[in-house]
Amino acid sequence: MTHRPKPPHAMLGISLLLMAMACFAILDTTTKHVTTAVPILMAIWARYFFQALLTAAVVLPLKGWAVLKTQNPRQQVTRGVLLTVVTGLVFLSLQLLPVGEFTAIVMIGPLLVTFLSARTLGEHVSVQRILLMCLGFIGTLIIIRPGTDVFGWPLLLPLAVVVLNTVFHLLTSKMSRTQDAMTTQFYTTWVGTALTSVPLYWFWVPIADTVILLELLLMGLAGAVGHFLLIMAFERSPAATLMPYMYSQIGFAMLGGWLAFSHVPDHFSLMGMGLIALSGVASGLLTLFEVRQKTRGH
Repeated sequence: MTHRPKPPHAMLGISLLLMAMACFAILDTTTKHVTTAVPILMAIWARYFFQALLTAAVVLPLKGWAVLKTQNPRQQVTRGVLLTVVTGLVFLSLQLLPVGEFTAIVMIGPLLVTFLSARTLGEHVSVQRILLMCLGFIGTLIIIRPGTDVFGWPLLLPLAVVVLNTVFHLLTSKMSRTQDAMTTQFYTTWVGTALTSVPLYWFWVPIADTVILLELLLMGLAGAVGHFLLIMAFERSPAATLMPYMYSQIGFAMLGGWLAFSHVPDHFSLMGMGLIALSGVASGLLTLFEVRQKTRGH
């Protein structure tokens, strides 16, 4: 029996996504600490400004000003605006919620993307994958626990993040079919910088702590690398295939929350996170099975 090699694109896209999730967990953990020392808007501006500088430093030597050429500037601006609003909601959420629990709630997003990708992007979503997504949704409900004292108004913030992030990911997946990844990254970072620079005058405070300054730089680096990896992942794999692996950010976020803030989720939250992780692992095995089936079909 001969071994058939796996098609490289799906697994490469998954690997890129996992690295992106690790970057986003670093970004979230650092954000929670930084926003205790500086205003949220200033932190958002710094995140975009440093990310934009890093992006320009990488992209301009490679592509020059040709990076500004795009087939659909409206989509590029819309993506930048969406991510800026999402970032603001994320930063506010992280002031009020633990990193791990916040990340787990936001993981409702992959459920919506998986369901909607079948209709809006024409991607195939199997019944098995939908059932596994539902398992992850049950885990999310266990963490939120609606109807109990655990469910307070701050939990509405990550739910708003879910809705807008779903639109963001669907738009990213659609744009990746026709738009260059470097161009998309360039526009997104500078749109965010421009939007947050306008009201910055009223929120600026001097930074005397070198650690806070270094953390602001780290936020920009993690954001730049994470979003570039995310775009490249969508270029190589369908949205429905990638979404289950976004659950890996829960593990990265729990690790960051423990290392930075000594926070350990309660038993119910751990149970919910376990169900979400289980659905992600099972979905990963399903993806490998589907890849092998396609390989045999060829």
